[in-house]
Amino acid sequence: MNQLTLPTFPRDFVWGVSTASYQIEGAVKEDGRGPSSWDAFVAEPGRVLNGDTGDVACDHYHRYPEDTRLMRELGIDAYRFSFSWSRIQPGGSGVVNAAGLAFYDRLVDGLLEAGITPSPTLFHWDTPLELEQAGGWLNRDTAARFGDYAQILGTHFADRIPRWITINEPVVLTMLGYGAGIQAPGLALGFGALPAAHNLLLAHGLGVQALRSAGAQNIGIANNHAVTWPASEREDDLQAAGLYDNIANWVFADPLLKGSYPEELAPFLPPIPEGDMATISTPIDWYGINSYNPTLVGAPTTGDAALIDGHVLDSSLPFSLRELEGYPRTDFDWPVVPGAFTELLIGFKERYGDTLPPLYITENGAAINDGPGTDGRVRDQRRIDYIAAHLHALRGAMDAGVDVRGYFHWSLMDNFEWAVGFSQRFGLVHIDYQTQKRTPKDSYYWYQGLIRNSKGGA
Repeated sequence: MNQLTLPTFPRDFVWGVSTASYQIEGAVKEDGRGPSSWDAFVAEPGRVLNGDTGDVACDHYHRYPEDTRLMRELGIDAYRFSFSWSRIQPGGSGVVNAAGLAFYDRLVDGLLEAGITPSPTLFHWDTPLELEQAGGWLNRDTAARFGDYAQILGTHFADRIPRWITINEPVVLTMLGYGAGIQAPGLALGFGALPAAHNLLLAHGLGVQALRSAGAQNIGIANNHAVTWPASEREDDLQAAGLYDNIANWVFADPLLKGSYPEELAPFLPPIPEGDMATISTPIDWYGINSYNPTLVGAPTTGDAALIDGHVLDSSLPFSLRELEGYPRTDFDWPVVPGAFTELLIGFKERYGDTLPPLYITENGAAINDGPGTDGRVRDQRRIDYIAAHLHALRGAMDAGVDVRGYFHWSLMDNFEWAVGFSQRFGLVHIDYQTQKRTPKDSYYWYQGLIRNSKGGA
């Protein structure tokens, strides 16, 4: 499959790439940056594969001009990065760190000079450690502090940043950080993590309001979503899949787009203070979807522990995640099922109807770990195949009436992939972590050609 077989997209369709601060920046102790929940998590033995940390990562903090040049040559319209909260407010509240803000001034101004639209995420999981130690996202006050933080960024950047994302994937921070203990802060609370979900959604609503009051426009969120398929048509599998679907998808989308939580989750949710749902459902201008593969779910099984990215989940949960067989797999062992992408997007339109705002695909990509050959070239054809197939699937959803305005590939460059460290490579650009040499992969040049050709599309 190559770019010549790809469908056409509207001329104003936004093509971009995504990254996140802790995954690429490094410089964790420079220029006044405070520690985050991830700095503490990686310091705990056994938490991250091979003991990897984001202390240096891709050294983007120092090498951002080179990375900006790579993006300009790639031809993207927009770059989705994230602000490091503790680089701007070292303790998560109070005084602003001028040096941290100045770094993002340089980055934003460089992007604008390169003709690239800055499209930042305010928060991508790296909670300031002081706030985490005070309860983190289990503490309602963290949402209020996020609103203050959003006000700072909106006031400073509203004149230069035309597209904003409040929070990245609250479901992952809730389920893996507070529910399963796989990611920072490493708490295994099971259903006791749901208050974190509510506080993250509340923070989003407060953030939207703060950004708007500061003059910012074009605001959305980046939520992770995946089609949930039941393991069988048996009643216990259907019930388990329905519960998981609500926890993984609709508890994070319904409050934003319907103003209420799924009724099925009422027994698991804490009391909701009056006014919270109105704040959470503050209208947004667009909705971002991160999606990689579907999930197969069934009733709990004995002696067969559910796994997420190689980590064992609590066997007492009322569902189990099953192996989805019969599909190609990425090097992260995720199934490649493009048709599920179409199903997901059409499902959003069917669920929310006219209340669904325009969509952006804010993340989509594959871990393909091919490195440079003897000639220095990175032949990652499987990544090209993955992107092409998912763009076909995306176009299929658009042809079915789903309003999708843009696609951000995850990721611009290989980076620190959370609990699995540097073992998985999602980038269009290969990073040699010893030398920090950047090598554009075959997929980089393919995506470059795709963008160039699409500018003449219908």
